[in-house]
Amino acid sequence: MAAFTGPGRPMQLLEYPVPEPEPGAVVVRTLVANVCGTDLHQWRGEFDVTAFGRPYPQVLGHEMTGVVFALGDGVDRDSGGAPLAVGDRVVFRYFTPCGHCRACLKGVTRACPEARGYLRAPCTDPPHFNGAFGDYYYVRPGTSLFRVPDNLPDAVVAGVNCALSQVVGGFAETGLQAGEHVVIQGAGGLGLFATAVARELGAGQVIVVDAHEERLELAQRFGADRTISLTELPEAAARTALVRELTDGWGGDVVVDVAGHPSAFVEGIAMLGRTGRYLEIGNLHPGTTVPVDVSELVFRNATVHANFYYEPVHLERALGLLSRTRDDYPWDEVTSAPFPLAEIDEAFRAADRGDVARVAVVP
Repeated sequence: MAAFTGPGRPMQLLEYPVPEPEPGAVVVRTLVANVCGTDLHQWRGEFDVTAFGRPYPQVLGHEMTGVVFALGDGVDRDSGGAPLAVGDRVVFRYFTPCGHCRACLKGVTRACPEARGYLRAPCTDPPHFNGAFGDYYYVRPGTSLFRVPDNLPDAVVAGVNCALSQVVGGFAETGLQAGEHVVIQGAGGLGLFATAVARELGAGQVIVVDAHEERLELAQRFGADRTISLTELPEAAARTALVRELTDGWGGDVVVDVAGHPSAFVEGIAMLGRTGRYLEIGNLHPGTTVPVDVSELVFRNATVHANFYYEPVHLERALGLLSRTRDDYPWDEVTSAPFPLAEIDEAFRAADRGDVARVAVVP
């Protein structure tokens, strides 16, 4: 496994014995793992992970797929009821809610404060394999897990249990309706997936904003009707005006921020039409604030949805959507040619440069 000991430090390759699964647990042999934006936030030092109870060393990574290596007692089916056996490819929620807190009892398990409690221990403590950047991953009892359809390649599947499930769950939260206009801020992995999901949900205009021309071109192939370049239109007011022009003067019914920086929030709110919904996903910059004119939300009768994690049904739907649309979108082009685990530091540097939407790593 690749152990992270703090920002600016090379990762350390460590070895531990593969754990025996306890009853209800599953040990997965990792096939592919992606470098997500959240991983980059930690790697850059943009927030102090130890403040969240995450001591070093730890194994980063949570966007992955693998095959069942060992099943604990009582596990013979996946969360959808399909038979499960050693050797089956699987995707799974990378967090395990407690099941009894106020959020879990309301059915909003994605808001459970204990969901990632296992990361309060360093990877030096058993069962060791708590992150994606290693040969194995320990799926704890009570974690939702689904078999992967045969028509999906490993590299395509890796993004399901984070990026794709996040946007499927986010759009469900906003109640996106057919014909509504969608603006997506950011064309990384989340943004490209959000473009396809919006298209599949029957959105009217799908407008994608980003600074990377190659990502914008890829967004068009994922179903964007129009793209807006931050480079060609460097002024936020000009971009907002163009969004209104493209939506007959109304603005976005749903605006999605997957750019990953708080500065996008103010611009996104300005792009909203009346009754619009703003969807904030994965913006992890604790302590960083932006000035907000709250009256803009009031005048527009707007709603802000902040979405962290997702529900099991969103993972199941994401997997089904990917299988059904396998040949409709360039899913294969979201990730890079894989880096071996021994080159994990270079993989993170490539992800930091933004060479591709998602950088893949294989053990």
